[in-house]
Order: sequence, then C-alpha cells, then structure tokens
Amino acid sequence: KPLTPNPSPREGEGSRTRRMRLNPIRYAIILYWSEVDNNFIAEVPELAGCSADGATYQEAVAKVEVIIQEWLQTAKELGREIPVPKGRLIYA
Repeated sequence: KPLTPNPSPREGEGSRTRRMRLNPIRYAIILYWSEVDNNFIAEVPELAGCSADGATYQEAVAKVEVIIQEWLQTAKELGREIPVPKGRLIYA
C-alpha cells in the first residue's frame, strides 16, 4: 500500500526524517561491538557497503537508517537494481 508523507513534520525535523517515514526500513541490520573501532557497528548485509557506527546501539541504528535511505536513493538515481528485503537472515 502506498505511503503518504506526514504533512506537518514536528519542529526541528529535517527532510531525512520525513524521508525515513516515507520509506520504512525492511532490511536486516546486524549490530555488534567493535573493539578495533571502539564503537557499535550496524551493518546491512543485503546492501553492499551499507554500514554505520555509533557510541551506543541507538546511535549506530539511527545512523544506519539514514545511510540505508541514502544507499537506496543513490541506487535509484544511478538506475541500479535495488535488492528486495529478505527479512530475517540466518548467520552461523
């Protein structure tokens, strides 16, 4: 079903927040602590090179949500295939 934009975003919200409301995240995100980076890492295995880091779980997830939207927008602009989200991925 088509999504409709929120006609009146809350004060202080930018276009990225509005864009995220329009395109809900449906890709699996793997979140883990990296001793090397001294940060949490959020990776999206279905989108090549799509990852972000943050000092907290919440920060890493918030950042990767923006990166996912930018990844998808860039792929669309370049005419590249956008993977269909597979849902829960299984890793050993």
